[in-house]
Parts: sequence; C-alpha cells; structure tokens
Amino acid sequence: MKIIIREAKIIDPKSPFHNQVVDVKINHTIIEKIEKNLPSELDYKEIIHSELHLSQGWFDSSVSLGEPGFEGRETIANGLTVAAKSGFTGIALQPNSFPIVDNQSQVQFVKQKANSAATELFPIGALTKNSDGYDLAELFDMKNSGAIAFGDYEKNTANANLLKIGLQYAQDFDGLVIAFCQDERIQGNGVANEGIVSTRLGLKGIPNLAEELIVARNLFLLEYTGGKLHIPTISTAKSVELIRNAKAKGLKVTCSAAVHHLVLTDEKLDGFDTRYKVSPPLRTDNDRMALISGILDNTIDLITSDHNPIDIEHKKMEFDLAKNGTIGFESAFGALLTVLPLDKIVEKLTAARIVFNIKSTAIAEGNTANLTLFTTESEWVFNKENVLSKSKNSAFFGTKMKGKVIGIYNNGTLVLA
Repeated sequence: MKIIIREAKIIDPKSPFHNQVVDVKINHTIIEKIEKNLPSELDYKEIIHSELHLSQGWFDSSVSLGEPGFEGRETIANGLTVAAKSGFTGIALQPNSFPIVDNQSQVQFVKQKANSAATELFPIGALTKNSDGYDLAELFDMKNSGAIAFGDYEKNTANANLLKIGLQYAQDFDGLVIAFCQDERIQGNGVANEGIVSTRLGLKGIPNLAEELIVARNLFLLEYTGGKLHIPTISTAKSVELIRNAKAKGLKVTCSAAVHHLVLTDEKLDGFDTRYKVSPPLRTDNDRMALISGILDNTIDLITSDHNPIDIEHKKMEFDLAKNGTIGFESAFGALLTVLPLDKIVEKLTAARIVFNIKSTAIAEGNTANLTLFTTESEWVFNKENVLSKSKNSAFFGTKMKGKVIGIYNNGTLVLA
C-alpha cells in the first residue's frame, strides 16, 4: 500500500521531526519521505484529518482474548481488529486461554492465528505448567517459538523457591519473568479494596498489604538471583515506593499500571456494578495519584489496558461471584488523556517494545512504518456503541474521554477506526 499522511504532528522524541507538523510518504512498509507540502501522486492514497497526530505504534503489554477455548469472550481475529482500531500495532497476549499457553505448540498456534493481521501478536508463555504454580513450564522451548516473556496471568507464584528457580533459569537465555503480586491468603474471599467503601457496602476487602508483601518478596528474590523481572498492574502507593527503591538499587525490574487504576477509584463500586470488579481491585484516590506520580517520574515503565473480555454469563451476576476483568482497548487512549500529558502517554504506550526486547523504529526516512494516528482535542463520552469487542464488560461506560484514535499503519496495512 502507498499512502501520504498529510499535516500530522509527530510525537516521537527519537525522531528528527518530533513536535513538527509534516507530511509522511509511505511506500508499503517503508517511510520514503518526510517534509512539509509533499506533492500529490496518483498511486498514493492520502490521509487527511484535522488536528492529526502521529506516533510510533502503541504496544499493549497485557491482553487477554480467549481463543483458544473461550472464543465466546473474544477471538484472536476480532481482538486484533479491535486493537488496531484502538491504536495498537502490537500486543502481548496473556496465556490464560484453554488450554493454557504453556508449551511451544500453543505458542505457535496463537502466533499463526495472527499471521495476516495489521496488529502484531506476541505471546506470553505461562511460567508454570497449566499456570498452576507447581512446576516450571517449557520456558526455553517457548522462547525459541516466539514467547517474549513468562508469567501466570493474575496468579501469584506462592512458592517463592519456584520463582527463584525461574528467575535463575531464565537468565540462561535472557528471558523476562512476569510476576503478578497478590497474596491469596491475605486476599481470602475479598472482592474489593479494603477501606471505607468496602465497609460501607458490606463487601469483603482486599488490603493493599496483599499486593505489597508479594512485591517486596519478589524484589528480594530478584536481588538474590539477578535476572529480569516485570511486575504487572501494580495498584498501591506502597508498591510504587518499593519499586522506586529497587530501581535506585540497580535491580532490573520493570512494572506497569492499568488504565482503570490510573483513572477510576473504588468509589465506583457504590452501585455494585460488576464491570468495576477487576484484579487487583480499584483502590483509593491516594493510590491512584501515587500511580500517576510513578508514571511521571518513570518508576512505572508501561501503561496497559489489561484488556480482559468476560462473557455476560460470568459478569452480570452477584458481585461476589462475578469474574474479574474489564475490556480496555477502545477506551484506553481517551481515558488516559484526561489524567496524563500526551507525551507521557505515548512514551508509556510504546515502551513495551524496550521492556520485551522487540525492535522499534523512530519516525524517520528509510525506517519501517509502524505508526498510530490520533487526535487530542475532541471531548466525548464512552458508551456501548463505542465497543467493538465481542464482550461488553467495560468499566468506562459513561466516562468522559478526550482525543480519538484515527487508526494505525503497520505491516504495509492501513486500518482506520
């Protein structure tokens, strides 16, 4: 495909055209020319949109889709289409399908399902067999088949020695271990953040301590073993502080925060709406602001939608019984732009390629075109008609948004929202 993107403001600190408004000429997969007022050409499609911005393609570091096994929640094909229309040119797919992605054949299967998509799919392999926390999975084989990291989605590795061995073993092939942090025994039957809101509503609480104890333990393990550790979707002020201190000591730790934890708080639970039931739970505004500070000072490396489609049978039920999770692709950018500056959003939505050691290219002549197109000024309210996912379990219905995704260009393919 050949296109010219007209009058786009480049948001890419690695580009010589950062913060400039230019035309971008692309021939299939390569950026041919960047300058103002490029001449029109007959065989080039022109993309023209008011207040257009252009950045390196966004990458979502935590995505659940369902397939194989839970296609009723979401398929890989439709999930990648939704990701593309939401601005993501790459996703890291969690292993929580049925069967669990815990061996090389499963890694190859999900990769093959994404072969022709504009949005690239990078599998995360399970850290333990069947994600049950007892035995390490086939990490090296999965790495050779294309897995970019290893972790059990929303499951704490209760056996500290097993995580220690995993961190030591992964160093042999420069593997990245992902460790979700939540102590199941402290969590107990908790379903919401322990605090004023849970007490008022009579919901069993999950204290911040459930997360923070495991964050501290896992950082101690990392200090002992060496290697690389990624802590996903942290949610408390103390977790931010613990990771900030670990980075100051030189530990190779990265972490992410989910969009819903940066925008929403446990005050949303007043109506017992299960769309707000997520793991870790929505916390207080004090925790939310600590996460924002962690983004701004780069303690938190990545922002993820933590996109997790849940079918209506498992979501629209009593709060205690409903499954955790919210879809997040469609609402991610619009929600983030209400709480964070644009440059920081783009930085945190593109940095996953660095964390996962995936090649990225600046917006420059001669480089591969991997781009996200968006605007920043429009204000609107997110509702069900904005949902493209098969599942409709969004925590953001009725939320005011700012800015809109126009589309992506990747793998020689243009996808418009």
